Amino acid sequence: MIKKIMFVWGVLLGTVNADPSIPEQIRVPIGNKPVLSVHAKGDQIYQCSVDNNKYFWKIQAPDARLYDAQGQIVGNHYAGPIWEYKEGSRVVGRIVNKVDIAPETSISWLLVEVIEHKGSGLFSNVKYINRVNTHGGLPPLSGCDANHLGSEKRVPYTADYIFYAD
Repeated sequence: MIKKIMFVWGVLLGTVNADPSIPEQIRVPIGNKPVLSVHAKGDQIYQCSVDNNKYFWKIQAPDARLYDAQGQIVGNHYAGPIWEYKEGSRVVGRIVNKVDIAPETSISWLLVEVIEHKGSGLFSNVKYINRVNTHGGLPPLSGCDANHLGSEKRVPYTADYIFYAD
């Protein structure tokens, strides 16, 4: 009950999110409200690449299932980056900002702006996405060299995604 009251006051005072745990750098613009929160479980896919004779793991794509609060699969997250809801609506996003909460153990928290919509449904009016509460998903620490150039590695990760519409 207290959270709801804080949210009402937060809107009146012009803050952006109901959840004060989302860092300011990745909060969505004023006027956008959460329409869906899901838990993602899957992999971040990396490819061994080289640039200026330096080998490194380059992010290629996510590959994750999206789960509702009851643990049911409600969508997918994959290369694009694309988020697809079970009824077929999809959004493509671009990263606006990121925050490294636990850079030794987890990928960044993100603010993503939706740049493309497909289909009609829940995601039709989504404008922004937050990726928060990340665990894992960091690039491998070794195994990328001339003998492995072009090879891919999947690294498990989990995160929560919050979708916002105005």
